[in-house]
Amino acid sequence: MYDLKACRVLVTSTSYGMSDPSLKRELEQTVGEVLYNPTDHPLTSLELAPLVKGIDGMIAGLDEISAEVIESADRLRVIARYGVGLDRVDLKAAQSKGIVVTSTPGANAVSVAELAVALMLALGRNIVIGDRRTKAGEWPRMKGQSITGKTVGLIGLGAIGRHVATLLGCFGCRVIGYDPAVSREQAQSLGIEWRERDDVIRESDYLSLHLPATPQTENMLDQDTMRMMKRGVFLINTARSELIEESALLANLRSGHIAGLGLDTFHHEPPGKDYALLQFDQVIATPHTGSHTDEATNRMGRMALDDCLAVLRGEAPHYRVV
Repeated sequence: MYDLKACRVLVTSTSYGMSDPSLKRELEQTVGEVLYNPTDHPLTSLELAPLVKGIDGMIAGLDEISAEVIESADRLRVIARYGVGLDRVDLKAAQSKGIVVTSTPGANAVSVAELAVALMLALGRNIVIGDRRTKAGEWPRMKGQSITGKTVGLIGLGAIGRHVATLLGCFGCRVIGYDPAVSREQAQSLGIEWRERDDVIRESDYLSLHLPATPQTENMLDQDTMRMMKRGVFLINTARSELIEESALLANLRSGHIAGLGLDTFHHEPPGKDYALLQFDQVIATPHTGSHTDEATNRMGRMALDDCLAVLRGEAPHYRVV
C-alpha cells in the first residue's frame, strides 16, 4: 500500500468538478497536494512538461501528452484520461516508462449523442442562420429539411453511435450504419441497418461520424470518398477532426456538395475567428463541447478519480488502456 498523503496529483481538465464540487474535495482530502491547470485551455506539451515534474498522478483532459512530457515526469505513475480519446497521449512512451493510462469509456456517450442529433436538427432547419437574420431585423422565408423520412448514416457504432440511433428512433427516419466491430445482427437489434462503409457514405442524407482517430481512420473522408456523398448532404463530426481531410471539406463546402456541416472538433483548437471553415454560413461550430454536460462531466470525473486513486494505492484500475 502506498501513502496517498505523500502523493501529488495534477488535474489538467478544466471541467473537472465543475458540476460536482465534491470530486475536487474528495481528491484534495485524499492526497497530499493537488495542482490545477493554470490556464483555461488544454495544455500543449511545452506548457505541460514543466508541470509534471514531481507529480505522482494526473487527471488529464485534451492535453498534448507527448513523449517529451512523459520524459519530464520523474514520479508519474498514472495518467487518468478524462474522456476516451487517446490520440494526444503517447501510449508507447507511457508504457515504456511503466505509467498506467486509463480512460472513461461510455461516460460521455449520451451527451455527445445528444449534440450530434441537435446539430442534425439545427442544420436541417437552418436554426442558426434563422436566428442571426431574425436578430438582425430580417423576417426571412426559409426552407428547411426534415429528418423524418430521410436516411441518417452513422459511421461508428460504439456507445455514442448507438445512443444516436436510439435518439433517432422517434423521428421516423431510416438509420444505416457501419462499424467493422459490429455485426449485422447487433446493428439490427439497435434498429440500425448495417451497411458497408461506402454504402453508408453514398446513401445518407445526414452523415454522422463516431469513430476514434487511428492510422486506419485518418482522413477517412477525403476527396474521393466525398465524391460518393449525395449532393446536399449534411455532415456532422462530433468525433475527431483527423477523420476528415480539411482541404477536401473546404472544396465541397464551396461547391455546395455539402449543404451543411456541424463540427465539434477541429484540427487546430481553438480555431480562431479567421479559421477557413468558420467563414461559411452553413457551418455550425461548437467548441469541443460534446461531453460538457453535467451528466457527462460528473461521470467522467468520478471514473477518472477512482482509477487515479486506485493506481496510486497500488490497486488495479477499472478502465486501464496500457
